[in-house]
Amino acid sequence: MLNVKEQGNNIVLEVKVQPRSSRNQIVGEQEGALKVKLTAPPVDGEANQALINFLARLLGIPKRDIIILKGETSRHKYIELKNINYQSFLKKTGLS
Repeated sequence: MLNVKEQGNNIVLEVKVQPRSSRNQIVGEQEGALKVKLTAPPVDGEANQALINFLARLLGIPKRDIIILKGETSRHKYIELKNINYQSFLKKTGLS
């Protein structure tokens, strides 16, 4: 079960990032966090930008609607997704 807070039409969730993977993909849930593999290395914010780009494409929302609230330099991050509800998020990520 994902650790998610719904705030109106926004959701906040914990994400665990695994950089330098063979491809960008959502692996599933790990200890309440969404586990995401990214091809980008964890250097100069590249993995953060890759995470935002990947989620924006996958969820069909603008990049400006994805905000890293906490964990810019960590593999464990808290992100806010604006203008998407939890049910839509689950459907688009295939986790429902």
